[in-house]
Amino acid sequence: MKNIFCRAFLSLFLTFLAFTTGLSQNKSLTIGEALPESIWSTPLQIVNHPQKTMTLNQDKDKLILLDFWNTWCSSCLISFPKMEELQKQFGDKIKIIPVSNQDRLTLEKFFATKNGQRYKQVVSVAGDKIFHQLFPHKGVPYIVWIKDGKLLNTTDGAQVTEKTIKELLGGESSSLQTVVQRGRERPLMLSEDFDQEKGISMLSYSFLAKGRIRGMGFGSGFHRSGQTAYGRQFTNLSLLEIFSAITDEIFQKQKQAFNKKRIIIEVKDPKPLENPKDEQGNIVEANLYSYEFIVPISEADSLYPLMLKNLSQFTDYSADIEKRKVKCLVLKRTSTVDKLKTKSTTTRFSFSVSKTDLQNTSVYALVNNLNALPFIPYPIVDQTGYKTNIDLKMGKIEDLNALRKELLLYDVDLVEEEQELDMLIIKDK
Repeated sequence: MKNIFCRAFLSLFLTFLAFTTGLSQNKSLTIGEALPESIWSTPLQIVNHPQKTMTLNQDKDKLILLDFWNTWCSSCLISFPKMEELQKQFGDKIKIIPVSNQDRLTLEKFFATKNGQRYKQVVSVAGDKIFHQLFPHKGVPYIVWIKDGKLLNTTDGAQVTEKTIKELLGGESSSLQTVVQRGRERPLMLSEDFDQEKGISMLSYSFLAKGRIRGMGFGSGFHRSGQTAYGRQFTNLSLLEIFSAITDEIFQKQKQAFNKKRIIIEVKDPKPLENPKDEQGNIVEANLYSYEFIVPISEADSLYPLMLKNLSQFTDYSADIEKRKVKCLVLKRTSTVDKLKTKSTTTRFSFSVSKTDLQNTSVYALVNNLNALPFIPYPIVDQTGYKTNIDLKMGKIEDLNALRKELLLYDVDLVEEEQELDMLIIKDK
């Protein structure tokens, strides 16, 4: 009897081992490939449902959309109501399944929060490894389309619409654009054929495109050698955002504080320059730009001035840093008594309109943060002459008068003047 039990247990163990080994060896799929048969019967952990697990067996004949997401992804959360409406609209013809690689406890904690309560109807796969292995990606939201048991396409979330779903269900030609996500390590759109060439090294590289690159996120990256940046990459941003980021780097080298108050826009129609969204908050892809510029490491100091010049050459706008006489707020000392000099060797930086606590921090950092306050009408310029770090504590600062009152306790003030300042000037060509 014992031998029979042992043989039965061994057989069950080997079957389980073969099953789990098969799952662990699943390689990433390419478009057109069928999902492994074992996937359909594999129990998947889920949250926000009376059952703890589910399988895809009952959905095998449907159009399946795997909606990869994470709790920190605001775009993912914003799209949940849209996904829910599409699921209701198409009923049993489709199955939209949110998938997260965050574990059950993390998701349950999120859905218990005030923000998460808004999405508590979302039944999501938790702690996923299988689908992340089959469909690797670098960011979320990311949508995997499965039809007739095969990988049909991979896209961004914006392409999940009534139109695209109807096309697929009706057997029409699909308007989906495949998204293959890219990292920021490589220069934009540089072919991997470059890597196959021996004895070649990149000295410089430039790429400029108008319109959305769906395989990349909205943001920026660097190419560095140690601490030295010799290349900069921007993807899916407004041209004003790119101009501003470049100018900020130039100002930092000059120990100047840059902010939007140091920009003068002299163009007839600033909307395409400034805002990649329409009045409803939808992205206008025609207003998005992607830009990359790489120089030899020996020319790293000229990277950002060259970028500004390069963009001015090939876009509809010219951008340059010019001296202009403008109104500004000058940070000045009101006495020779030094009430700001730091008494600490440790650094602390806490800045807000309700409470500010700076310890062993530079005046440059203070001015940068003051410039960002919404009630500051003009750029702030530092003329205190402080070279050493400072300590400063302020109470509530809801307006300029309250700020000046707090600063005067340290014998410094903000004085309105007209001065010639370096300004980013953007013009029509």
